[in-house]
Amino acid sequence: MKNCSKCGNPQIIIKKKHSGQSLCRECFIESTREKVLKDIRKYKLIEKGDKVLMALSGGKDSVMALNILNSLCERNIIDLVAVTIDEGIKGYREDGIRIATENAEILGIEHKVVSFKQYFGRTLDEIMSESQKNAELRHACTYCGVFRRWILNRVALEEGATKIATGHNLDDETQSILMNYLEGNMHNLVRIGPKSESQDKRFTVKIKPLREIPEREVGLYAVAADLKVHLAGCPYAGDSFRREVGNFIKSLSLKHPTIMYSTLRGFERIKPLLKRELSSKVERGVCRRCGEPASGDLCKACTFIEKWDK
Repeated sequence: MKNCSKCGNPQIIIKKKHSGQSLCRECFIESTREKVLKDIRKYKLIEKGDKVLMALSGGKDSVMALNILNSLCERNIIDLVAVTIDEGIKGYREDGIRIATENAEILGIEHKVVSFKQYFGRTLDEIMSESQKNAELRHACTYCGVFRRWILNRVALEEGATKIATGHNLDDETQSILMNYLEGNMHNLVRIGPKSESQDKRFTVKIKPLREIPEREVGLYAVAADLKVHLAGCPYAGDSFRREVGNFIKSLSLKHPTIMYSTLRGFERIKPLLKRELSSKVERGVCRRCGEPASGDLCKACTFIEKWDK
């Protein structure tokens, strides 16, 4: 293996197949942070004076994003608050909450823990148990995604946050592009991007600072920077469609190391065409039950809840 491409250090920790760079620990940490901060500027994810709500699960992605965003907080560019959502997954979420809390305390960042039980009266474990009994079983990821988005938007409004940051990485983004294309969900497809673009003031803008960082590099960054992270995988994610698509993309990447970047760039070229075709056809109102934005009479979260309450 070659010496570090930047400083010549012979102690290399990564060789990036997509770029050909070989990097030592210090240069890898520095270049990754620079890349994230460059993308924040490039896509105008953050403006001076923003209050950013970081969705902090305790996993490697959100902990890395929190640490890099904290550098902007330390320079008084933004205010930063972290929120951890307790979905109520016994034997799994407890460690994530503990690690998220430790990271927020280390950095001196305000941290809130909120739960499915608090907002919806049910844990995810209870939701899955009830769904099985009622023969209306959907995958846990469906419920979890809907309810997490609802809670993040609600907490952001409560906190006066102007942006919601998530830890979505390059793998996550390419998975979302391929999943929505395969399912023919063009309306969801057109919403994918470095930040949300809703004109509805009731939606807090969501940003993805790690969108162009591969998952492998996020994991290596966590190790190299000695970050405390929750490594356990969600017990409900094993048979999800996202996992299947993710495994497919990873297998392609073994022989085609630039495939995720080319997928992302190709999508960015066709997205303006999709937006022009679909944007005028999307109508949004207000959920009659919770007051959140909705495409129909009820938002997706309240649609589930009303079914259960009958």
